[in-house]
Amino acid sequence: MSHFTPVSALLGGGLIGLSAALLWVGCCRIAGISGILAGTLAPDRAWRLMFLAGLVAAPVVYRIAFAPLSRPAIATAWPLVILGGLLVGFGTRLGGGCTSGHGVCGMARLSPRSIVATAVFMTAAAGTVFVVRHMGAG
Repeated sequence: MSHFTPVSALLGGGLIGLSAALLWVGCCRIAGISGILAGTLAPDRAWRLMFLAGLVAAPVVYRIAFAPLSRPAIATAWPLVILGGLLVGFGTRLGGGCTSGHGVCGMARLSPRSIVATAVFMTAAAGTVFVVRHMGAG
């Protein structure tokens, strides 16, 4: 996020919205990553695997075609990173979806459940940032 600009955010958000709309119109599927990942063992896994492959391939193609990407640095111990990932997975199952499913697709469909879920995770995120930045945790 060292080179954030409103233009890049608008372009990225537009591409996310376009991909979600294309998946909905083309396949009648919601682009919720947790649901797509959870269904990779289902009989209709081909489109799910292609979608996930696209998520992995997109930054690689961008790096080759346009610009070098900086390597992310993780300054946290691996056990804590793994614990964080497990907690995110638990929260995703508990909330019946992830940020992409609720925040992008559910909000666009005016789903009351997604509106509440998005409000809850955005509030939790803001609280976490406040604690980490202003209460000495970071």
